[in-house]
Amino acid sequence: MIPVQRCAVVTGASSGIGAETARQLAHQGCKVYVGARRLERLQALAEEIQGVALTLDVTDTESVCQFVDQLPEAVDILVNNAGGALGLEPIAEMEESHWQRMWDSNVLGLARMSKALYPRLLKASSGVGHLVNIGSIAAHETYAGGGGYTACKHAVKAITETLRVEWLGKPIRITEIDPGLVETEFSLVRFAGDAERAASVYAGMEPLVAADIADAISWVVSRPAHVNIDEIIIKPRAQARAGLVYRD
Repeated sequence: MIPVQRCAVVTGASSGIGAETARQLAHQGCKVYVGARRLERLQALAEEIQGVALTLDVTDTESVCQFVDQLPEAVDILVNNAGGALGLEPIAEMEESHWQRMWDSNVLGLARMSKALYPRLLKASSGVGHLVNIGSIAAHETYAGGGGYTACKHAVKAITETLRVEWLGKPIRITEIDPGLVETEFSLVRFAGDAERAASVYAGMEPLVAADIADAISWVVSRPAHVNIDEIIIKPRAQARAGLVYRD
C-alpha cells in the first residue's frame, strides 16, 4: 500500500523555528503549507521544500480565513508557531501596545488558527490530526521584565490543556513544545532590532538553535497514532531557569 502523504501547516514559518520545522516535516514526506507575513521569504522556503507559501497574519481574522480557504480539506498537522516577545519593561512601566500585540499573536492568533483548522484536522488523511503549539519555559515560570510575555505563554498552556479536554475522544493529538533559550530572531525582534542587546542574551553560553526544536516537533508527530506526547520542555544544558544561565 502506498502511504498517504500528510498535509502539514506551519505558521510563523518565514524564519527560525517555523522555517526549520517546515524543512523537517517536508523531509518526513509531508506536503507543507507555510504561512507568515513576509511572503518573499516564504516563497524561497516553499521552493526549497516543494511546499506552498501563503500570506498569513494570525492577528487578523480575515487573513486567517483567507489562508485557511486555500488549504486542502484534510490537514494532518498544524504547528502554531507564530508569536514572540516585545520589550523587557517591568509591569510598573508597561508598554501597553507591546502587551496587546503579544496577546494578539501568541494567544488569540493561536486560538484563531486552532478554531479555523479544527474541521480540517478532524478529516486528517492519516486518520489522526495533530495540533502542536509552540510555547516557552515562560509558560512555567516568570521573570522580571517578562510579565507580558509570560502571561501570554501561560495562556498558551491553558488553551492547550483546555483543548485536550474539549477534544477528548476526537481523532486529534495535542502537543505543547516549550523551549528555553533558542538563538533565532526572537531577541532581535524583542529588542526592536538592537543586534548588540539581542546578542548579549546568548553571550558566553551555547543556546539551542531552531533545528533542535524542529527535531523535537518532527519526532512528536512521527509517533504511532495512539501515542500523544503532551508536553516537552527543552532547554540548553547551560540553562536552569529563564533567568539562571551559566556563562563562561
